[in-house]
Amino acid sequence: MGATLYHYLKEMLEEEESVAVATIVDAKGSVPREVGAKMVIHPLGRHVGTVGGGCGEADVIRAGLDVIHDGIPRTVHVDLTEDISMASLGVCGGVMDVFVERWNGGREADLEEGGE
Repeated sequence: MGATLYHYLKEMLEEEESVAVATIVDAKGSVPREVGAKMVIHPLGRHVGTVGGGCGEADVIRAGLDVIHDGIPRTVHVDLTEDISMASLGVCGGVMDVFVERWNGGREADLEEGGE
């Protein structure tokens, strides 16, 4: 994560917001971002960073909102191997797995650690 992404993540958590952090954990073929690239998904749309854009990133954002809601981490498989004649603009020719987990901010983090 770049310094700016860490800065925004810290701010969001200090504002007592729970967010999801998405990380590319595996990639094969041609993909827009490398393993380790991260994105912070905010429940109100203040996302920071990118895992590649397009329909694949939209799937990751949807999963991130689910993770924020239910706390269950998940891995999103993004397939960018669609036929080039398709209407999708996100065709790169590869596939990647993106791990999405919830990070709790403020009061929620205190409760999870056994605080009052």
